[in-house]
Amino acid sequence: MAKRGRRSRSIPVDKLAFTGSVPTGSKIMAAAARDIKRVSLELGGKSPFLIFEDADIEQAVEWIMFGIFWNQGQVCSATSRVLVQERLYAPLLERLVSETKRIKIGGGDGEGVLLGPLVSQRQYELVTKSISVAKDAGANVVTGGNRPEGLDKGYFLEPTILTDVPLDSAAWTEEIFGPVVCIRPFSVEDDAVRLANDSRFGLAAAVMSKDEARAERVAAALRAGIVWINCSQPTFTEAPWGGYKQSGVGRELGRWGFENYLETKQITKYATDQRWGWYIKD
Repeated sequence: MAKRGRRSRSIPVDKLAFTGSVPTGSKIMAAAARDIKRVSLELGGKSPFLIFEDADIEQAVEWIMFGIFWNQGQVCSATSRVLVQERLYAPLLERLVSETKRIKIGGGDGEGVLLGPLVSQRQYELVTKSISVAKDAGANVVTGGNRPEGLDKGYFLEPTILTDVPLDSAAWTEEIFGPVVCIRPFSVEDDAVRLANDSRFGLAAAVMSKDEARAERVAAALRAGIVWINCSQPTFTEAPWGGYKQSGVGRELGRWGFENYLETKQITKYATDQRWGWYIKD
């Protein structure tokens, strides 16, 4: 607080960086535009995970669960839309449901606990409402969706798997930010890529296949800033982090994140021997 009789001094801001929701990021970008401030935004996502019929079922199940249930699904890059090739769909879904039911839920200090509570009452209510709305839209809750037995206090929610989710429903198109995954089959590669890219988000994506050429081809076709092959969620501070479309502007981490905070200057010099020269200064 400024002392009486003195004016408080405002500190000039050259750049704004924000990580959070799309609505808040949009407001920050609009405010920054008034004074032409530089902005970098890391926003939400609805990341797809494409699993082809040649993938190992056990590995696929492990990475699906890690991709959506890690940190109770409260991860911006969570692979919450799972697309499985038709021939593998039924056996994979059966294994996924079986393993999901085995996840131990409880406080973080409990032995063997793998899934803790959601961060707040508001978030708990938002996630449970999303599940209810999905059911009303025609989705099938294969497992989960309720408060776990014996956990009457706290914001605990069973890990939830939804099938038959309409492509135009909020459960398929909007970020839930909770332990809720939508899974559906696909027939051919082109359909999988089309469904994966049909989103206003583009933060992350994953593809799983033993065919390296196909995995690389699909990874290149996915409209996302981060793509994992045969895994989901590993992050390296040396690599760029950020998304396409409404998932953000700019990149964090690595030299790309560092460059977000630099200005590039060209200096041109006319030397006494009448020769020109120029160089770049960050």
